[in-house]
Amino acid sequence: MADPNRRWPAVSLRARLTVVATLLVAVALLAGTVLLLVALHRSLIAALDETARQRARDVVALVDSGQLPDLIPVAAGTPLVQVVDADDRVVAASAGGDRLVPILLPDDVAAVRDGAVRTIAGSRLGLSGELRVIGEPADAEEPQTVLVAMSVAEVEGSLQVVRTAMIVGAPLLVGGFAMVCWLLVGSALRPVAALRRGAEDITTTRQAGRLPVPDADDEVRRLALTLNDMLERLERSSARQRSFVADAAHELRSPLTAIRTQLEVARAHPQQADWPQVSTDALADVERLSRLVDDLLVLARLEDGAVRPPVEAVDLAHVADKIVARTVADVSLRREGDDEVIVHADVDAVQRVVANLVDNAVRYAATTVTVGVRDGAGGGAVVSVADDGPGIPAEQREHVFERFTRLDHARSRDAGGAGLGLAIVRELVRSQGGEVSLEDNAPGLRAVVRLPETPTRGDG
Repeated sequence: MADPNRRWPAVSLRARLTVVATLLVAVALLAGTVLLLVALHRSLIAALDETARQRARDVVALVDSGQLPDLIPVAAGTPLVQVVDADDRVVAASAGGDRLVPILLPDDVAAVRDGAVRTIAGSRLGLSGELRVIGEPADAEEPQTVLVAMSVAEVEGSLQVVRTAMIVGAPLLVGGFAMVCWLLVGSALRPVAALRRGAEDITTTRQAGRLPVPDADDEVRRLALTLNDMLERLERSSARQRSFVADAAHELRSPLTAIRTQLEVARAHPQQADWPQVSTDALADVERLSRLVDDLLVLARLEDGAVRPPVEAVDLAHVADKIVARTVADVSLRREGDDEVIVHADVDAVQRVVANLVDNAVRYAATTVTVGVRDGAGGGAVVSVADDGPGIPAEQREHVFERFTRLDHARSRDAGGAGLGLAIVRELVRSQGGEVSLEDNAPGLRAVVRLPETPTRGDG
């Protein structure tokens, strides 16, 4: 099917709506005029016939009473009246009527006696226009028929007046409607034009802004509010993207700069360079770079959310035991809680969450790290990782979940961390429909993860 918008490529929406509405009104007005003329014609003809029949009944009464004069008196508007007998001879007639030739032929006289109506040309009787002829039988000594002929000139004149009025008035009505429709559509589209100008200004200046919101509580206002909400979300997303790219570039530059510096110094002084140490340091920076790239890829996949990993039954206690057993730490690392806690989740996501929290706790713990796993009060499971390190002030605990965030003491102690561990933990937990929070361990810090029994669609 062809697109109707292609037919008027250069016509504005205001003009299209006005033209379409005007055409519809014009068609409706034309149809109404035709129906009015038809109904008026039928009504006038019916009234004319009824008048003729009433006049015929009056003459029939004279015939039945034997008081019919030779010259039948007629009222105004009744051109001709005749009384004919069974042999179609004229018995009496009105003034101006023919006393020799009947108004109708014999077959027509029989038809009108039975209630039919005949239309004849007035020229047959020396009159202009058409005549409507009706007949009424009279109960005299011998069968007689009263014929009454009525001119339809007045009916045609009334219809012509109505036609003239509609021919003159209809264009004026359509033109007035088109003007009113143009003004109303323009008024309705004025807020849309303001939205377009606002969007054009935002696009042209490339600056954050908001679209104008109309005062009327209508669909355009709701559209403007929705678009402003979308612009606000896009602005926040764009700011996060720019910040993320800048931080990622900075973090990637550090290990690359360190590797380049070490290699340039060793190349400039090859005899004095400790090549085993150079390779060890470069390998450490490469591993740090590899971890950072892996973390960035994880965050990118989590933000995309296009592919969801399969959900399966996971024993959190077994996951915690395995991570505690394989973690090498200079502090005491122990596990407590239930021996078996089952949830339905992505096993890789759960393992990474626990591993990141344990690595983070080991990095800052003074003497002990405790990993706890237990069933949740309302179903699901709770995983806690506690350390006895310096802790984090309450006002900064939410801030550390942001990407590339490291506190001052972390900058001095974190060897190779990029500030993405807790950000990844939060995104992974949200992808499983859970939540993560930081609590005071007195001393130290406790990270608490709450997972539902079955994952739901999380904010991540």
